[in-house]
Amino acid sequence: MDTSVSKTEFRNAMARVCAPVNVITTNGPHGRGGFTATAMCSVTDEPPTLLVCMNSRSAQTGIFVENRRFCVNVLTPEHKDLASCFAGQQSDMDARYATADWVNLSSGNQALADSMVSFDCNLIEARLVGTHNILIGEVVEIRSRRDGHALLYFDRNYVHVPTQSGSFGG
Repeated sequence: MDTSVSKTEFRNAMARVCAPVNVITTNGPHGRGGFTATAMCSVTDEPPTLLVCMNSRSAQTGIFVENRRFCVNVLTPEHKDLASCFAGQQSDMDARYATADWVNLSSGNQALADSMVSFDCNLIEARLVGTHNILIGEVVEIRSRRDGHALLYFDRNYVHVPTQSGSFGG
């Protein structure tokens, strides 16, 4: 029995999974970098840890790994252009950063001033799996706001949910 799933089949199925849009930043002795990602989730709360996935073919991979820190900035619907810019629409890193306002964190990273939430992380592990690096970070600082809604990505389009739907616990 053939149980293999094609790359196209998998990508099409994953497009049907709704995910928050994030700009992941780093700033340190090896330079400043940033990219857009939807592959972000919590790992554990003891200690507070999350992960993001980064394409291993990215020219920025070395910067993130060598800086040993990154910041996850959860975007709002007002950040659609910023998401596209950091997704590669703009190749110059200084030009990417010039499109928004940033706050300097104690780690040296920069957080998006008006993000829904920013998680500043120390990189504790980078693991290559297939075509992507899984960057696991311990959260050392959180900046958040109480208003607004997260920008989501579903079916290869930006979407947002205008009201809160409730909670399943936590």
